[in-house]
Amino acid sequence: MLIHRRDPERNMARFYAVRLQADLLDGRVVVREWGRTGQPGQVRAELAPAQVATERLAKRKRGRGYR
Repeated sequence: MLIHRRDPERNMARFYAVRLQADLLDGRVVVREWGRTGQPGQVRAELAPAQVATERLAKRKRGRGYR
């Protein structure tokens, strides 16, 4: 999932990406990446129940104006 937030009046152009990725032990991790559009972002991986974590993060970000 990739979502963006743009506000030209505030010179804001951000992105937020969440994806599921296989780990080395045949499990899943949630990988989050965020930052300014067009720039390398910050990355964080979580060992969590993947589907629940992905939905929770998406809901939180949409509540903050990402679409």
